[in-house]
Amino acid sequence: MSDTIDYRTPVVSLSGEPGDLTPYQGKVLLVVNTASHCGFTPQFEGLEALWRSHADAGLVVLGFPCNQFGKQEPGTADEIGAFCQKNYGVSFPMHDKIEVNGDHAHPLFRQLKAAAPGLLGSRGIKWNFTKFLVARDGTVLRRFGPRDTPAAIEGAITAALRG
Repeated sequence: MSDTIDYRTPVVSLSGEPGDLTPYQGKVLLVVNTASHCGFTPQFEGLEALWRSHADAGLVVLGFPCNQFGKQEPGTADEIGAFCQKNYGVSFPMHDKIEVNGDHAHPLFRQLKAAAPGLLGSRGIKWNFTKFLVARDGTVLRRFGPRDTPAAIEGAITAALRG
């Protein structure tokens, strides 16, 4: 398995529009599995702050709602979008609800997990708000756990932006 992502991987926006990752080629990506009813949900605020402060330098935060952990993302796409906007002012790209583990794991998350295993080589994602940092060339640089706040990983992001 490669240590890079395939930009042709299909994704669906939260509004239901199909696409892929090619618009993000040449950008630094922070890919996050999110949930609206999780103890880590306030991280939306920090993710939005990262997006706003580093977008001009080439950062794109990509949110992927997931209901696999404690059923903490039960809403529809419209409910998820309204919640994120109303409570955290989320303006970074959000996508359709996906699975990140198991037989139906989204292909992007399969790529990310293979390129950046967790502790002791674990391929599974343990909880919501696991974050993957991807370099401008598509190389998966690092996995951050849910307890790693957006503020705590800003240094790694700025280093990736410098290239």
